[in-house]
Amino acid sequence: MTSAHAPEVGLSVVHRRYVPYSHAHYAGNLVDGAYSLAAFGDVATELCIRTDGDEGLFASYSDVQFRAPVRAGDVIEIEARLVRVGTRSREMDFEVRVVGRGAPERGESAADVLDPAVVATTARGVVVVPPRG
Repeated sequence: MTSAHAPEVGLSVVHRRYVPYSHAHYAGNLVDGAYSLAAFGDVATELCIRTDGDEGLFASYSDVQFRAPVRAGDVIEIEARLVRVGTRSREMDFEVRVVGRGAPERGESAADVLDPAVVATTARGVVVVPPRG
């Protein structure tokens, strides 16, 4: 077992996942914005585990922006980057990028890699962790 490392500004965690069709919520296979926020929670949890040995608890989101759609069949990349370290708080910038997208006009299972990726959602959030001791 390894212990947590001291939290350093600039440290980031990235996850990738396929967005299943079961998460489509609107016409055009659009996924609701809460999907991105849940993904932010997952990367924030890992970042807190890496820096503090604890999952932490979300305190707030600010400046959430939905810049482009996330659709069922997308492959997304979710990043949390540590931007401020307080005594018990960890402020992070978040970004969801669409790196792959289904192309149903070419066939049921056709898909493309998006290069460059499409920035879909951004936010800033604060997570609190237990005191170091």
